Amino acid sequence: MKQTAQLSLFLALALICSYIESLLPFHFGIPGIKLGLANIVVLLALYYMGAKYALAVSVMRILLAGLLFGNLFSILYSLAGGLFSFACMVLLKRCEKFKVISVSTAGGIAHNLGQILMAAAVVENSRLFYYFPVLFLAGAVTGILIGTVAQEMLLRLPVERMQTYRKEKP
Repeated sequence: MKQTAQLSLFLALALICSYIESLLPFHFGIPGIKLGLANIVVLLALYYMGAKYALAVSVMRILLAGLLFGNLFSILYSLAGGLFSFACMVLLKRCEKFKVISVSTAGGIAHNLGQILMAAAVVENSRLFYYFPVLFLAGAVTGILIGTVAQEMLLRLPVERMQTYRKEKP
């Protein structure tokens, strides 16, 4: 029961972050680039509750945010990027050699790669990959920012619930 309540809390926080991001007039001037504020919550869930719960938060947030603030294509692209990113972050976290910022940075890059793979499949045009260097850079920058915030938040969570994270020493 406690895990259900925590999962619900993380999902609510991720949805709030998605909503706030949809309101922010923060545009890089390049289509498709966003901060990814909800990924802070996914990272926290990954380190705080584990991969299974973090995956649930990520997928449910993508579906709900897409239904509330987006459309079918935004759900499709977000799921592709989110699942690709999540798999990458879980693998790096399990290595136990990477700090939160590195895990987040790789996740940001993988998210953009997943989205461009989906876009290329949908429009059946491989020329979209010319856009990937820009997305790579954007994913790295936003991943570093999101990872820095998540790392600082993890350091401030209650110690008794963060034993696995504390052993890793960011």
